[in-house]
Amino acid sequence: MLRRFPWKFALVALLLPLIGCAPQAQRPFGPGPGVTAWNTGAQQAGPRVRVGLLLPLTGPNAPLGQAMLNAAQMALFDQGDRRVEVVPRDTRGSPAGAAEAARGLIGSGVTSLAGPLTLSETAAVVNVARGANVPVFAFTSDESQAGPQVWVLGLTPGQQVRRIATAAREAGVSRFAMIAPDDAFGQRLAAALRDAVGQMGGPPPTIVMTPARATDFSGAAQQVAAASPEAVLIGHGPAGSRAAAQALAAAFPSGAPRLLGTALWSNDGTVGNEPALAGAWFPAPDPDARSRFESQYSAAFGERPSRLAGVAYDALALAARSARDGGPPVGSAFMGADGPVRLLANGGLARGLAVFAVRPGESQVVQPAPVPGAAGS
Repeated sequence: MLRRFPWKFALVALLLPLIGCAPQAQRPFGPGPGVTAWNTGAQQAGPRVRVGLLLPLTGPNAPLGQAMLNAAQMALFDQGDRRVEVVPRDTRGSPAGAAEAARGLIGSGVTSLAGPLTLSETAAVVNVARGANVPVFAFTSDESQAGPQVWVLGLTPGQQVRRIATAAREAGVSRFAMIAPDDAFGQRLAAALRDAVGQMGGPPPTIVMTPARATDFSGAAQQVAAASPEAVLIGHGPAGSRAAAQALAAAFPSGAPRLLGTALWSNDGTVGNEPALAGAWFPAPDPDARSRFESQYSAAFGERPSRLAGVAYDALALAARSARDGGPPVGSAFMGADGPVRLLANGGLARGLAVFAVRPGESQVVQPAPVPGAAGS
């Protein structure tokens, strides 16, 4: 049973310009095989270290920033190391505000940074942090920002595609196709699928890009059918995926190939109500880890956390460990809020994702989240 702590009082403390770690809390996530828990509270000797936390605490994203601040606070308690001091700073939701906050934090002596939130803010912070050799654990899901001393903690298109393509390949699929929106997300999915299939030694996938808000997928489905794929990855959100699946069912009268999706399906119950998507597979964070994180967050703050709150939890935990140990824990796997993660060199991050099958009511786990061992995991 989890130990409970005076979170409301802790929140007041965290909002101060500089805070220390409160008494150690028990880590809710037990480590699995090859996975280390975040809690290293026994290591208490040594000088204090400072970690910067970059969040939008004012402006339109302030509610999200507050939820992420709450999650970062949980990570701080779960770390249980009194040497760690966290310095939160408001980015004001802008690149200029994020860069200014990062400069101030680095000038005050922080040795690692958790955040900021968006792609443009991250780009501004990276320009400041790299010159000072300060590692950044950003909340964005844009892999283009990753690089030496910069890790992207959001769930990326590449991670999703690698996981679902690997699962399909293990099930005997070698010929892939994709229907995806012609936007930044869809382009990243397409690039990731080409790369994943190439690494598996399969023939180049058939990629059909459609308008982001498309409702008629009959033409795209016919293009896909002409290539006779064994699996089709649908990169649209729930509404577009339902329409695309119906079009694919019509284009393959003798039986559609295996349908695959993305984590966009994970929080939409309507996907399971579409007969054409029955049995389709999609990747998503480890449900057990996420359930435990949400339960602890809800007990502490009286509300369900946003999806990005888990990213803030992991980023703060990594930033704190990096500051404490003198560098990022590259090569080690840890159980985060959304399942196992492993930090790789030069900004790489391998994330263990579960594979779900679409079912009416609630999707079913068909493959648990593995402990990631390499960039392609």
